[in-house]
Amino acid sequence: MTEETPGFGENAEQPDVPSGGATPDDKAPQAEGPSTEEGPAAPAGDANQVAGLTAQLDQVRTALNERTADLQRLQAEYQNYRRRVERDKVTVKEIAAANLLTELLPTLDDVGRAREHGELLGGFKSVAEALETVVAKMGLQQFGKEGEPFDPTIHEALMHSYAPDVTETTCVAILQPGYRIGERVVRPARVAVAEPQPGAQTVKAEGSEGSEGNEPAPAKADGKAEGADGAQDKESGGPDEG
Repeated sequence: MTEETPGFGENAEQPDVPSGGATPDDKAPQAEGPSTEEGPAAPAGDANQVAGLTAQLDQVRTALNERTADLQRLQAEYQNYRRRVERDKVTVKEIAAANLLTELLPTLDDVGRAREHGELLGGFKSVAEALETVVAKMGLQQFGKEGEPFDPTIHEALMHSYAPDVTETTCVAILQPGYRIGERVVRPARVAVAEPQPGAQTVKAEGSEGSEGNEPAPAKADGKAEGADGAQDKESGGPDEG
């Protein structure tokens, strides 16, 4: 009787075989499967990185625009500050010059009165002319003339009268000349003014109208004259006696 070798009989246990009849050779491609599935994941990561860089770039651009706007605002403020400083310098210079020249106005008035009375002679004349030249270089201008219309913004009326030969309020005498620096009046001109006589225009207008409407008036005057001569002849008895 022959002995059966364990594992080779009919009832021998079959070795474990993977389901689906896969062989060990078939396992290799299955192991390599995950490596092929990781291929599409790489572009997704690049897209996320690009999105992050784009967001950072937008932030940098926003910050740059803000800094540029701040710089432009500061530059505009600086330019306005420079213009204001230059304007203030000019204003301060004009005020200082006006204050100095205001103190010299009485001296200039004395020079003017001396010139009017013929007392501006010798060395005093040279000094006076030098002083007038200096103040003219500083921008001081004299104004006020007889016959010019009265302007309350530059004239100060100290005397008032009526005159038949003026048609508007007129400066008829300059009692003290005025001075200005540019458009700024340092001292108004003190003047005597004259106005047209009240009713002069009305009387003149009525007289002209009467002369136009009464043309036969000269004939009446002649008639009156002739009547007067006849009366004189009658009194003398000459014409009646003849």
